[in-house]
Amino acid sequence: MAVGLARRRFAVFALFFLPGLATASWVSRTPDVRDALGASTGRMGLILFGLSVGSMSGILGSGALVARWGTRPVIAAGTAATAAGCGVVGLGAGAGSGVLVAAGLALIGLGMGGGEVALNVEGAEVERLLGRSTLPAMHGCYSLGTVIGAVAGMALTAARFPVAWHLSVVGALVLVVLVPVLRYVPSGVGRRPAAQAIATPADTPSPTSSTPTSTPTPAPGRAAVWREPRLLLIGGVIFALALAEGTANDWLPLVMVDGHGFDPALGSAVYAVFAASMTVGRFVGGRFVDRFGRAVALCASALVGAAGIAVVSLVDDQAVAAAAAVLWGLGAALGFPVAISAAGDSGENPAARISLAATVGYVAFLVGPPSIGRLGAHLGLRNALLAVLALVAAASLATPAAGPVRSRQVGRGQPEPETERCRSRP
Repeated sequence: MAVGLARRRFAVFALFFLPGLATASWVSRTPDVRDALGASTGRMGLILFGLSVGSMSGILGSGALVARWGTRPVIAAGTAATAAGCGVVGLGAGAGSGVLVAAGLALIGLGMGGGEVALNVEGAEVERLLGRSTLPAMHGCYSLGTVIGAVAGMALTAARFPVAWHLSVVGALVLVVLVPVLRYVPSGVGRRPAAQAIATPADTPSPTSSTPTSTPTPAPGRAAVWREPRLLLIGGVIFALALAEGTANDWLPLVMVDGHGFDPALGSAVYAVFAASMTVGRFVGGRFVDRFGRAVALCASALVGAAGIAVVSLVDDQAVAAAAAVLWGLGAALGFPVAISAAGDSGENPAARISLAATVGYVAFLVGPPSIGRLGAHLGLRNALLAVLALVAAASLATPAAGPVRSRQVGRGQPEPETERCRSRP
């Protein structure tokens, strides 16, 4: 491997790691932030709505920004916004201001949502140059960041370290890492000439496309893509599994504290277990996908995740509930990236399909926190998880839609496309 490409790959790994670190640092201190604000479960749901709104705004605008400017400035701006958001959340918690915390979460969401597409486009280009699958490991670096952030948050919670200082230090650390690694991300990747760039998320370059900078192939419009039953089924899988992941990210520590009687430090520890399980699943799950295919991998993910959620919700035993976080994490690990990849390969115009699928995933993050919060305010957080359980269980029935699509040429004895050959062989 060329030295330049190796450094570029390392830079992408680091850039995936940083938002995971920032997210887990905030999530692990959720009980302390809630206590500092004196917020009820319902009010915390509204505060978390800031994160979802920021994420959706970022994902909807990032496609046009990448097409206009390329991945490098979008990644830089998104990561910087995430760092700034951490500081604002810490300041809001220290001041007891729910408005400031919500604003900080909106900044974090805007940065992560805006940088998500750009990071995947850059990662896809590195993957193409390497000639082997590396996107799962890149997403695994995000999960690794969540593990480290969660463990640090658990320790600092136990030590009663001030939330404001904790999150401010994390924000500064993100900026310190961003500056040197950004030099290895080349400019121009994903950028299109003005005549080709259309300001809509449907033009977001696809992680499954072979060349993010190439001219798109004429294909059905956005509305036509939305009407395809196969893509709608894949979208349903993405929605359910993204909701399962987002619910754990936003509520798992509080579920353990309020629903199972853990103290805040142990509640953070259970979230760390969840994050570690997701990390392991993403680093090793690619082999499972290659061996058994996307449809089987997604079905197994949905069933394992549903089992974990069911135990956390229904079993009144602290040790068993904590252990079930492993199942929840393993089930959520492959859901989003594998379903996104399947969406891109579900037909023509993979760029539009990837963008729409990612938007569906972010809709899950948008509606999840306030919905679970409102249900939890009336029914209790453990009972509110039953709604997530039902959606994840139903998604397992739709996973056959994620199976490989064979072209007519393949059916006539022609060789499979290179992407499918790589993904279908062990």
